[in-house]
Amino acid sequence: MAEDEIEIDTDDLQRRMDGALASLRTEFASLRTGRASAQMLDPVMVEAYGQPTPINQVGTVNVPEPRMVTINVWDKSMVGKVEKAIRESGLGINPQLNGTIIMLPIPELNEERRRELTKVAAQYAEHARVAIRNVRRDGMDQIKKAKAQGHMSEDDQKLWEAEVQEMTDAHIARVDDALEHKQKEIMQV
Repeated sequence: MAEDEIEIDTDDLQRRMDGALASLRTEFASLRTGRASAQMLDPVMVEAYGQPTPINQVGTVNVPEPRMVTINVWDKSMVGKVEKAIRESGLGINPQLNGTIIMLPIPELNEERRRELTKVAAQYAEHARVAIRNVRRDGMDQIKKAKAQGHMSEDDQKLWEAEVQEMTDAHIARVDDALEHKQKEIMQV
């Protein structure tokens, strides 16, 4: 072993691949499955005080029953803006006002809409796979660069490449498992 051999930062690669999985989970949480969840409102932004603001920063989001989400808006002047943001969000939910409380009844999903949502979930999963493969490519580039600069033997190169590939395969498998679970959840009546 030469003294100037370098280590590949697998912790950074692991962290970045885990980040892609966390992002996927966030996107999956925003998909409606016919059951109420506070996370389904995470992507909705309200124009509040001159800037886009998440709904959970202008009111309290609750799930009092399986098919109902309520938002208790703290500032009365914001109720109309929150209602408008929900209507324009594409969630397919019709808000109902009750003073400063906005009620969001979650309608049953029909078969066609469930199939559309499974396709959206598959797209989210593919984006996560691409992100993980991009991290893999970066890791492989680091290894090739170290080998080209003479900091790594060919045997070490193969070991590092195998480790990065193993990490990639494990993360891709976790994406596939998450997708399968989400699709079952969406199709469940």
